[in-house]
Amino acid sequence: MKIAFIAHDNKKDDIIDFVKRYKDIFIEHELYATGTTGRLLNEIVGLKVHRFLSGPLGGDQQIGAKVALGELDLIIFLRDPLTAQPHEPDVSALLRLCDVHHVPLATNVGTAEVFAKALRSHCNNN
Repeated sequence: MKIAFIAHDNKKDDIIDFVKRYKDIFIEHELYATGTTGRLLNEIVGLKVHRFLSGPLGGDQQIGAKVALGELDLIIFLRDPLTAQPHEPDVSALLRLCDVHHVPLATNVGTAEVFAKALRSHCNNN
């Protein structure tokens, strides 16, 4: 499975903590992330992650392109709903693409937990 991670600045610690908890699952998959998030997942969690540009520099759009091409299966995007983002149109476009192409998208830790537990269950049954 191909999984992408994105986290706004105020959510970087949350995504690191989340991925650490489920590292045993994510290590089995092909991982992608926007620039800083990918670097942190690599350096702190120790996962191999294909990195795109930083979100504000086009990373969200690069992930969106992969969604449109059918090249991603799941997106975990921990958004900060309380802070205005300079690249909000890119964020909205990515959310729309996930809806159009039926790609599951977690935008908070609660939903991400559900997806991770489903992945664990799926992997244990295969």
